[in-house]
Amino acid sequence: MTIPAVSVIAADLANTELFEGLTPDALLDVAGRGRVQTLAKGTILFVQGEPAERCHTLLNGRVRIAQSGPDGGQVIVRFVGPGEIFGTVALFTDRRYPAEATAVTDSVEISWPETILLELIHRYPQIALNLTRIIGNRLREVQERLRELATERVDQRIAHALLRLADRRITADKEDAVIEFPLTRQDVAEMCGATLYTVSRVLTAWEKAGYIATHRKRLSIRKLGDIRRLAGESFLD
Repeated sequence: MTIPAVSVIAADLANTELFEGLTPDALLDVAGRGRVQTLAKGTILFVQGEPAERCHTLLNGRVRIAQSGPDGGQVIVRFVGPGEIFGTVALFTDRRYPAEATAVTDSVEISWPETILLELIHRYPQIALNLTRIIGNRLREVQERLRELATERVDQRIAHALLRLADRRITADKEDAVIEFPLTRQDVAEMCGATLYTVSRVLTAWEKAGYIATHRKRLSIRKLGDIRRLAGESFLD
């Protein structure tokens, strides 16, 4: 993948959660002060426990954020999509990355050192407002996942995980969803706090029932209403 021109990056930043609401001139300034990297699939951007030095925003691709425990067990915290920030909160806490970031597809990211980020925040206060909203949303997501772990059956947690990752599309005659990046059953297990055996059993049953389909590690939801019902979302209809 080639590195885009600064003007293209600035246009992309307009659609990111951290720089939403900035003027075109401000976006050009932000883009010009960032470091852009292309990342091959499998590239590790930072590892858990190392000093946090930069704020990252994903422009294209997908990045997995995973945290390991002392016993070697791993949990996937989230999959970062285009327009989302990652590795930033650590700059304002203990200054160490709490998880590892790995590109799961060929990706492009832009980052800024802490000193530049703080200068940009002082120059463009909208960034601080956006950052506050992002942190609040992330906290709400963590609380929701903790509630799911404490109160829901494993099949409900799996359904919720798939719905979070899926790009939902509405056409003239149906609503479907697809996960636009490779996802293994081990990934799903690490997101849901379940064993690989249990996740495999549930997903195999759902595939036989026609709820989902898999092809080359790409998973699509064929019966979105049924997956929403299994997740307990049906009351929203």
